[in-house]
Amino acid sequence: MAKVTITTDNFEAEVLKAKEPVLVDFWATWCGPCRMLSPLVDQIANEAEGFKVGAIDVDANGELAARYGVSAIPTLIVFKNGEVAAQSVGFIPKDQILALVQNA
Repeated sequence: MAKVTITTDNFEAEVLKAKEPVLVDFWATWCGPCRMLSPLVDQIANEAEGFKVGAIDVDANGELAARYGVSAIPTLIVFKNGEVAAQSVGFIPKDQILALVQNA
């Protein structure tokens, strides 16, 4: 499944009301570590089974970043049943991203 672009408009439907866990990447185009993490998030999205992967551009959707206390990027948040289940700030390797989802 491809990565879903999440915005303020579709956040509730794509994340809060999702039946499966959702890994959300909070990122920005100007962020170097975000650009390093993005290909890994894309890989995970294409391989994901049992969870969904999405991305939120914090510049275009600052309200969502503020709502979840995202003050540094990249930030990965795993949502389960509409609640924050796990969170990581900064670049982490693929195996740690997968562990974040699995342990949430």
